[in-house]
Amino acid sequence: MANSRPDIRTIFPQQLTATLSEWGHPTYRADQITQWVHRARAASWDEMTNVPGELRERLAETFSLHPLELVAVQGSGDTTRKFLWRLRDGSLIESVLIPANPALYGESSDRHTLCVSTQVGCAYGCRFCASGLEGWKRNLEPEEIVGQVYAVERWHQDQRRKEGGLIEKAKERLVSNLVIMGMGEPLANYERLMQALRILNASWGGGLGARKITVSTSGLAPQIRQLANEPEQFQLAISLHGATDPVRNRIMPVNRKYPLGVLMEACAYFREAKSRLITFEYILLAGINDTPGDAKALGELAFKLKAKVNLIPYNRVEGLPWERPEEPEQEAFLSRLREGGVTATLRREKGHDIDAACGQLRLRVEKAQAESGEEKNEAQNS
Repeated sequence: MANSRPDIRTIFPQQLTATLSEWGHPTYRADQITQWVHRARAASWDEMTNVPGELRERLAETFSLHPLELVAVQGSGDTTRKFLWRLRDGSLIESVLIPANPALYGESSDRHTLCVSTQVGCAYGCRFCASGLEGWKRNLEPEEIVGQVYAVERWHQDQRRKEGGLIEKAKERLVSNLVIMGMGEPLANYERLMQALRILNASWGGGLGARKITVSTSGLAPQIRQLANEPEQFQLAISLHGATDPVRNRIMPVNRKYPLGVLMEACAYFREAKSRLITFEYILLAGINDTPGDAKALGELAFKLKAKVNLIPYNRVEGLPWERPEEPEQEAFLSRLREGGVTATLRREKGHDIDAACGQLRLRVEKAQAESGEEKNEAQNS
């Protein structure tokens, strides 16, 4: 969904400086505007109080600035938060804020990790996932990816104000780690994603170090190689979920195009190019991918690549038949990996009580809206 006017959040400082110079304004105004957009998370031009009104009007005529609309926020007992956002075209997407997870992606700790979406829906049809149940609608624009980070931080500031707490200095951030693992296949929206990540990585923008940003993929091998050739040191996570082709073919259609051999070659290329740890995300599905044989196959793949394995017990999705293994089976699978010399963790789920599987909250709200619309039509026609 391209806007007729470029979004101000996607304009780099040098571009803004050149534009302001053409308009006859001093170049220091570019720094002021950039600070408002990326540090103060301004949601309207009127908030930019030290920018002259005439200039704000010119900016509004030239650029767009549309923050995401918060539809719902769910909070769990362990303070995980799930956010549902409405975009300008009415589409709904989700983001999830996860606190204090130890060393999920090779860092010493994650103070606040935000999981963001890159598409409305998903075209890749993983059998266990809620994100693609209604199909793929469109790619997110760069400002909609960046906007999720800024909207969550703005929400946090608003909460602090309501609670009467002290507000952090503008330069400080709530989100310390970013995981591109929400709705959609990130690498299928490659160019827009990279533009968004460069803004979030920039010192004038989001200020997030590249190594604090993890890009996840279900297995798009060519784009993994492309990511390996980028100058930034972004981290890579593979949504693996099956350690043999028969298992992945059953639950992940992408494996038919890029089978494990092709995928592992791309991962090895990334590993050699970046000298960075790769993480295998592995959702445990009872009776599907949780056998001792699966653990052995997964351990062999991970050991060869020196990859870390993050085991995730499945979160139930309404309408789908899958279940998570019982806790003893989860622990046994973890033990088998570690006995094989693999670095592995078991995510003892945060957020299991808040429609935790990605896409569930969106589907529930869309279903309720559809039912409400049908009832309204029936009432009008009666």
